[in-house]
Amino acid sequence: MASSSSSVLTFKLHPLVILNISDHYTRVKSQSHSSANDGADSSPPPPPRVLGCVIGVQRGRTVEIFNSFELLYDPSTHSLDRPFLEKKQELYKKVFPNFYILGWYSTGSDAQESDMHIHKALMDINESPVYILLNPSISRAQKDLPITIYESELHIIDGIPQLIFVQASYTIETVEAERISVDHVAHLKPSDGGSAATQLAAHLTGTHSAIKMLNSRIRVLQHYLLSMQKGEIPCENSLLRQVSSLLRRLPTIESERFRDDFLMEYNDTLLVSYLAMFTNCSSTMNELVDKFNTAYERHSRRGGRTAFI
Repeated sequence: MASSSSSVLTFKLHPLVILNISDHYTRVKSQSHSSANDGADSSPPPPPRVLGCVIGVQRGRTVEIFNSFELLYDPSTHSLDRPFLEKKQELYKKVFPNFYILGWYSTGSDAQESDMHIHKALMDINESPVYILLNPSISRAQKDLPITIYESELHIIDGIPQLIFVQASYTIETVEAERISVDHVAHLKPSDGGSAATQLAAHLTGTHSAIKMLNSRIRVLQHYLLSMQKGEIPCENSLLRQVSSLLRRLPTIESERFRDDFLMEYNDTLLVSYLAMFTNCSSTMNELVDKFNTAYERHSRRGGRTAFI
């Protein structure tokens, strides 16, 4: 049903869309589990599928997806609630006059045959809608985002023209407000509290990913500047000014003051780590002494004379 796309469109996806889809799926799944628990049937309900529209702007060959809203869908007839869609479109148009419906979203592991019916139903609003699929069933070891973007292309299959889904590449685009929001969500503690080790592992994983991304971007910038220095690409003064401004923002790390402050912070961190280790050892030793005293008292009450070493 889906293949790789040869389109030259550039898709930019904002984090708010991913958060909206994830929130929509989580709410529907929670409600379905609550309904199943209230009923007599104890079997777990199948994972729900949620649908919605994505909105944004298209400038030439660049499609930027900013936001989304939910849709009402009848799975028995594979039809959308058109009055609800038109009402939501009218309301969003008042708040975001420059945003247009670019396509729709759903959840699942792969595109289905019935998805094309919904896709065609939106072609009267956008003649070439985009389809965003979120896979909620992912492993924790997966590094890539569980998001797939599809376009529709007309292919000749067995002499019959048919629309099929083709996978398209995309990049994540963020603004300052979104970066702050995503960082806040990433630092939220789990609802069950979670263990300190779990929270520390999540924090270190996020820090490692951020450092890895920063390192990759620095390498790209370094490679670009070296190519510019060798004359392989033309020199751009505006870009050099931006790089120079960026470097001036970095702290000076070769001064004596920085070295002294760094060593002081490093020593303080080591001291706290050693104190924590000594406290843990003392606690373990106290527990061992308590167990030894308890065993000794029980042996003494029984009249034993064997000496404990």
